[in-house]
Amino acid sequence: MEITVSKFELLRELTATQGVVERKTTIPILSNYLFEAAGDRLSITATDLDLSLRTSCAAKVKKEGSCTIPARKLHDYVKLLPDADITIKLLENHWVSIRCGRSNTKMVGMAKSNFPSLPAFPTAGVISIPAQILRGLIARTGFAISNEESRYTLNGALMLLKPESITMVATDGHRLAHCERAGEKFDGISGEMKTLVPKKAMDELKSLLDSTDAETIEFAKDESTL
Repeated sequence: MEITVSKFELLRELTATQGVVERKTTIPILSNYLFEAAGDRLSITATDLDLSLRTSCAAKVKKEGSCTIPARKLHDYVKLLPDADITIKLLENHWVSIRCGRSNTKMVGMAKSNFPSLPAFPTAGVISIPAQILRGLIARTGFAISNEESRYTLNGALMLLKPESITMVATDGHRLAHCERAGEKFDGISGEMKTLVPKKAMDELKSLLDSTDAETIEFAKDESTL
């Protein structure tokens, strides 16, 4: 794999995934990004096994391929680089060369086969939610979510979707936050759909919503994945 990407584009995507990367983990591969280069895009994936985030940016792909790179080291290093194009090249034994102007460094990753495979986004049963509405629901209920991860049902917010309304409820056992937005139309829903959104996913959603101008968010779920 060999690519060239602008520092601005790369740093933006790395920053977006920092909240997902596990810094203290007994599984070393989870402290790494998965880089995949194909066509004219660089795809970056991070996961802690509970929450996964995949993003991408434009890149000049000289040689297609994939590799893993230590997430925190790469993010901290890219922040220090000048505003110029960065060339990333996979070497032997999972070493990766990173060049930008007069700066040149190498980092060692791990075998791509060690990186967890992620489920594909469903093509059926996708529901579009206006970004502004979802942002408002999170802002009005997120404060009441319990910080105790052992209390699984309280360490998240209940999202209730109906054909013409969306509701979010959160509690830590002492406080209760309830927010409903009626008068909206959600296609593809018959009856009601209940989903528990974990706190970490809520935090990442809020961060992404605050940094995007997207008008809608696509939402889908199956038996084990939201």
